[in-house]
Amino acid sequence: MEFRYRDDQLLVRDTVRDFVRTRIVPNADRWNEAGTFPLELLPELASLGLTGLAVPAQYGGAGLDMVTVALVMEELGAGDGSIALTLAAHNSLCIGHLLVAANETQKRRWLPPLARGVHLGAWALTEPGSGSDAIAVQSRAQNVGEGYVLNGTKQFITNAALAGFVVVNVASAPRKLSAFGVQRGTAGFRPGKTERKMGLHASDTSQLVMEDVRVGAPDLIGGEGEAFNDVKKVLDRGRIGIGALAVGLGRASLETATAYAKERKQFGRPIAEFEMIQWKLALARTELDAARLLVHRAAWLADRAESFSIAASKAKLFASEAASRAANESLQVLGGYGYLRDYPVERHLRDARLMEIGEGTSEVQRIIIARDLAAQTA
Repeated sequence: MEFRYRDDQLLVRDTVRDFVRTRIVPNADRWNEAGTFPLELLPELASLGLTGLAVPAQYGGAGLDMVTVALVMEELGAGDGSIALTLAAHNSLCIGHLLVAANETQKRRWLPPLARGVHLGAWALTEPGSGSDAIAVQSRAQNVGEGYVLNGTKQFITNAALAGFVVVNVASAPRKLSAFGVQRGTAGFRPGKTERKMGLHASDTSQLVMEDVRVGAPDLIGGEGEAFNDVKKVLDRGRIGIGALAVGLGRASLETATAYAKERKQFGRPIAEFEMIQWKLALARTELDAARLLVHRAAWLADRAESFSIAASKAKLFASEAASRAANESLQVLGGYGYLRDYPVERHLRDARLMEIGEGTSEVQRIIIARDLAAQTA
């Protein structure tokens, strides 16, 4: 593995970093206080190719490799977890499923408006009664000959109330998933309750309700009853993005804590000179650097079309937990000021906590990694 980035990768990263620092960071607190995603930002994100990161150029996207996508997601996470998560769900999950399983006609139909940022995309899998056991969904697709009728409720869906297009995963038979592309405005298809969350306030999280939603046979993505394998592939790539996002969140909190420690004086000298503060900063820095390497290794394997599922689980597990530790320790460095909303560290901590839950909990990642280990030593 090369431990150097290509010039084009660095150019993309630096362009996004500049945009994040000038356009996102100054507004992140305001957007999170408002509790809604700033749709006026969508055209600007699209102009930078951020709404079609991995979409091939023939469909209107930026056509970035996974390592570059990881670099981009880290910068977005360092700016605002809400904006980053919105784009992660749009790119990694919704578009990701189309890239994995859609046929050519479907790609030409659905990818261009998503890549150009005409509307946001969403991906619906989780339900009130099924989370980690994803194949146990209770929503149903009934084959009615000329198409399908969808019924059920989806839970914790990022972008649900905003999306113009949703990839919906439902059961077409017991423990058999089928995926469908559904446009906003389809009769019987609507967002439900908007959730009030601990963090990521400017990222929409809502239920999706399906009441006798009629879709045609051309809206079926992949084979009927065969979507579970596609879902696993989508989540594998999504975990790389979440891992990178987590590194960005941890990095942002650490940068705030480091700057504060250099300025804050106690007992006549900056607290950055105290060993206990140095240890906190040093360990967080080391863990975030290690997390970045794990994320980029998984991305590098994906770019080489090598097996990367276990690498993605390791990266997501370590990066998400390292980000939470970094944000928590950074808040401690700031002391009472860290607990105030005057500094962004408390927001980083609240935002980072979701990274240990979404797209496969830390517990699920440990199960995946342990099963692979057991298989190797059997």
